[in-house]
Amino acid sequence: MTQRVLSVIPPMTQLNTPYPSTAYLTGFLRSRGVTAVQEDLALALVLELLSPAGLRAIRDCIHALPKARRSPAVKAFDQQFERYLGTIAPVVAFLQGRDPSLAFRIAGRNFLPEGARFASLDVYVDDEGGDPLSWAFGALGIQDRARHFATLYLNDVADVLREAVDARFEFVRYAESLAQSQATFEPLAQALAAAPTLVDRTLHALTLAAVERHAPKLVLVSAPFPGNVYGAFRIAQTLKAYDPSLITVLGGGFVNTELRELAEPRVFDYFDYVMLDDGERPLLALLEHLQGERPVEQLVRTFLREHGQVRYVDAGEPDIPFAAVGTPTWDGLPLDRYLSLLDMLNPMHRLWSDGRWNKLTVAHGCYWKKCSFCDTSLDYIARYDAAAATLLVDRIEAVIAETGQTGFHFVDEAAPPKALAALAEELQRRNRAISWWGNIRFEKSFTPDLCQRLADSGCIAVSGGLEVASDRLLKLMQKGVSVEQVARVTRSFSDAGILVHAYLMYGFPTQTVQDTVDALEYVRQLFDAGCIQSGFFHRFACTVHSPVGQHPEQYGVTLQTLPQITFAKNDVGFIDPGGVDHTALGVALNKALYNYMHGLGLEENVRSWFEMNVPKSRVPRHFISRALESA
Repeated sequence: MTQRVLSVIPPMTQLNTPYPSTAYLTGFLRSRGVTAVQEDLALALVLELLSPAGLRAIRDCIHALPKARRSPAVKAFDQQFERYLGTIAPVVAFLQGRDPSLAFRIAGRNFLPEGARFASLDVYVDDEGGDPLSWAFGALGIQDRARHFATLYLNDVADVLREAVDARFEFVRYAESLAQSQATFEPLAQALAAAPTLVDRTLHALTLAAVERHAPKLVLVSAPFPGNVYGAFRIAQTLKAYDPSLITVLGGGFVNTELRELAEPRVFDYFDYVMLDDGERPLLALLEHLQGERPVEQLVRTFLREHGQVRYVDAGEPDIPFAAVGTPTWDGLPLDRYLSLLDMLNPMHRLWSDGRWNKLTVAHGCYWKKCSFCDTSLDYIARYDAAAATLLVDRIEAVIAETGQTGFHFVDEAAPPKALAALAEELQRRNRAISWWGNIRFEKSFTPDLCQRLADSGCIAVSGGLEVASDRLLKLMQKGVSVEQVARVTRSFSDAGILVHAYLMYGFPTQTVQDTVDALEYVRQLFDAGCIQSGFFHRFACTVHSPVGQHPEQYGVTLQTLPQITFAKNDVGFIDPGGVDHTALGVALNKALYNYMHGLGLEENVRSWFEMNVPKSRVPRHFISRALESA
């Protein structure tokens, strides 16, 4: 095939490692003889903004603002501008691992200008006059200490960007509200028609540079999250203005979940095609079509515009088997320029932002696919497809040979215990040393023996869903686990030296205030018993693709009527007759969890975290410890 294909990552995604979608597509296309290249425009945008030239451009924006509109953070940045200008390049180099000796100056707290973000350190003040962060870093943790301070420094700059340049700016998502469950394209259309901000202009220049560098005929833009969509459309807008003959294609997780009923013709002013679900088969069909080898009626899961109307075409051809999609490649991505950030001091939580991880998948889809809050009707969950452990380790070895790095993040919805056991055995059979972590279900198959074998194979951490820590609600969710079981499984991982992160949820249908207080008590005890080291509370959101969204009557709720939808459709509001103020409860839950992750407040009564009156917990004070003893 003669088409030259460029895959790009739009702003904003992780800064410590590439989002894997382009690596998968590029590797697959090359395995089929396609000339394929890739660019991470998300990283390029941040590095351009966080440069001396970028800071000067930010200052110009500040000086164009009326003084009355300059926030305290913006004024402080302007006053200390020369210090920021002199430190930004060294700090970025340090976070990229290119200048580790700078850690001594950063850790000394006299090198960097300190804005509002550094106030978070005040909570750790030592009344005895000692080192307030010694609990986190010890006497010699200079590198980590400096990385944390450098991250706070960059967050200060990001705050200035948001307050003085572009209110939509975030390091890990950008203009998210313009796309998330937006019934119409109008908010996004208005934003795209508005005068470009400094961020937009920078992305425009980077996009043109990438196209001139690679001279593609086809550009694939992967938008995994709502926070990537505005950037994706800005990229396409630049491409079409530069060369209207360039073929642009939009895909990714956002498209797969929210654009399944796309009916907005204006989308195709920017993108020629929009593709659903796994991209391998639709892309092969499109390439054949563009070369005159396949009629338009034989495209696969593809939206296009014909005669001013949106048309969906799906010839129904089967997907490429997981074992045949090939090995992802990071060739072309600047692996030495990613930033290892340390925004949370918790050792497990830091994995999401610290270190460059090779992202791989153990199996396609979810082997459980029953959870009532999950998009179980969509392909990325519903179509479970595994590969042999020998093939997985072949891919691991190929990635190590290419990148020179042995850290892996398995990005499965829930990696199967049997597959992980086989993977561990194959890694040890080949005497291959790696470090890996990933997502699992806390099911009883993870025995102490298996957890130890996984640790021996290189497993350093796992994450899994405890959701609402309530047996009644876990049963309603069809999680297939109980609180006691979660305690025993997580303790088995912890005893093997594996860090454990728990995904937690609040606001699930029929959840009462009592349920919430009890759930927090379970979580407190799990932290106190050393079963889990990290967690995150998510507010439950009902989606149209989940069992709750499809059968609300089974969960005691009524869905709110959606407006006429021509663009994004995913979240749907619902009425829970319980009438609980979950927003207020969520503030307390997140405050408590933040403290638990830092080893604080574990002896406090859980009711003390709530600003409103809540009932006493019904959970026995030693429930978790007794569950562990009985095991």
